[in-house]
Amino acid sequence: MDEVEVVVAHSQRATLRVGGVFLKVDGDPAHAGVEVRAMAMAPIPTPAILWHEPPVLAIAAVPGTALGVLGEPSTASPAAWAAAGAAIRRLHDAPLPPWPGRSLDDVAAELDRECAWLLDNAVLPADVVLRNREIAEAALRPWTPVFIHGDLQITHVFVDGDEVTGVIDWSEAAPGDAMFDLATLTLGHEERLNDLLAGYGTGADRDVIRAWWSLRSLVVSRWLIEHGFDPDTPGCEFDVLRSRMREP
Repeated sequence: MDEVEVVVAHSQRATLRVGGVFLKVDGDPAHAGVEVRAMAMAPIPTPAILWHEPPVLAIAAVPGTALGVLGEPSTASPAAWAAAGAAIRRLHDAPLPPWPGRSLDDVAAELDRECAWLLDNAVLPADVVLRNREIAEAALRPWTPVFIHGDLQITHVFVDGDEVTGVIDWSEAAPGDAMFDLATLTLGHEERLNDLLAGYGTGADRDVIRAWWSLRSLVVSRWLIEHGFDPDTPGCEFDVLRSRMREP
């Protein structure tokens, strides 16, 4: 019998791997429902759904390896990053999913709330929080909604050589800001943005992507801390925030 590997586990959800099967257990059945619907709509490679019996979703492993890991240099080729950019563009050009996404007001309110928490608890120096809050302002503008993945972390994109073989973890998919997906994938790997955009094509706003790097790092920090992750690991969210202090 194959061993059971705990891929990730916290109070909201757990993912287990048994051989070539991933079992995702989520306390909120709506997440799996979105994931199933989004993968059916997405015009890019996604895992095969084996069965879905709430609260468990079983999916097949996708071939290849992740594009990289947050906190470590990506060993994927420039062509693989370009292929990821082209896949994201196909997703963003696809028809919108029929469920609502987050509004600009929702994002702004979350940013205010999380910055206040970071300051109140002295998690980071105040000047780091305030400088990044200032940079994040550029993301708080009206956007034309596109079909976004919504959680396009670098570990969620799999490649084999220079080909994208699968994109996983679709529970946050919704209409949203295209620049958010591009920023999430390059968070902590800013040196690969040119490669990504070579495949994505026109329409990317680098200033807004840069703003989302700050905004995402600010708003996810409390969740990471409270769920047993460390945003202060080298190359991760706190380093992203500190790096903004070295910019003009």
